[in-house]
Amino acid sequence: MDPVACGLARQQGARTNPRDQEPERGKMPKTFPTRALLLALSAVLLAACAATSPGPSPEVRQALAPTGKLRAALYPGTPTSILRDGPGGAPRGVGYELGKEMAKRLGVPYEPVVYPKNDDVLKAISNGDADVAFTNASPARQKIMNFTPPFMFVELGYLVGPGSPLTSVADVDRPGLRVGVTERSSSDAALSRDLKNASVVRSTTLKQGIDMLAAHQIDAYATNKATLSEMADTIPGSRILDGRWGVEHFAIAMPKGREAGMEFARKFAADAKAEGLVQAAAERAGLRGTVQAP
Repeated sequence: MDPVACGLARQQGARTNPRDQEPERGKMPKTFPTRALLLALSAVLLAACAATSPGPSPEVRQALAPTGKLRAALYPGTPTSILRDGPGGAPRGVGYELGKEMAKRLGVPYEPVVYPKNDDVLKAISNGDADVAFTNASPARQKIMNFTPPFMFVELGYLVGPGSPLTSVADVDRPGLRVGVTERSSSDAALSRDLKNASVVRSTTLKQGIDMLAAHQIDAYATNKATLSEMADTIPGSRILDGRWGVEHFAIAMPKGREAGMEFARKFAADAKAEGLVQAAAERAGLRGTVQAP
């Protein structure tokens, strides 16, 4: 479609006031057919312009999806990545849905790759075995992979088991208390550095962390509140402590060396937030604990 024609169509659509198309009661319209025709023609032209607008260049597609498919690295058990409603259930989750939409806009097939744990996701991105992940853009991770600006912020907190005397995050850093974290997670790095009295106990997976808390092998489990809420649903009587000890900045992660695709990824992250795609995916996944930009 000729760019000039597209521009004229947009101008005509903007000038046409729907109220001008309504004739006064009891009178025959003089200009209504002409304006209605112009409005209809403008809509057809705009649709043609959208259909023929240039998509991502071959260089961008090659950078983002070198295998011809967009491989999104995900891990189970959290609404920030992917959840399933029982065996064979339909997948949901912010990472899963954003990956699917990103592949659609890139014009390539979508290939979600589910790893057992988040550490495997990070390794896949850093090694180039996956193309994108939707994860916390911590300073340590930014050294080994590229990130877009954040599209979502989630509070970090603690989950305690039934009957725990702890009431707030300020109660956790005490001698003798055991705090569970997922091994090699950003919570592992932060709390191993910041906790001065409580000890850090590492789990390989979120499922193991749930089992440890239920068996009283740890006194609290630390991660983002979206994940803690899912964990709490599986342990009757457990609860998330008041307050927060930090905020995770969720962004699109990509392997180093894929700079040709960064502009597309940045725009997609911004559009996904502005168009409400992130919020809609979070609501469908039942994600809790999101906050405004800190």
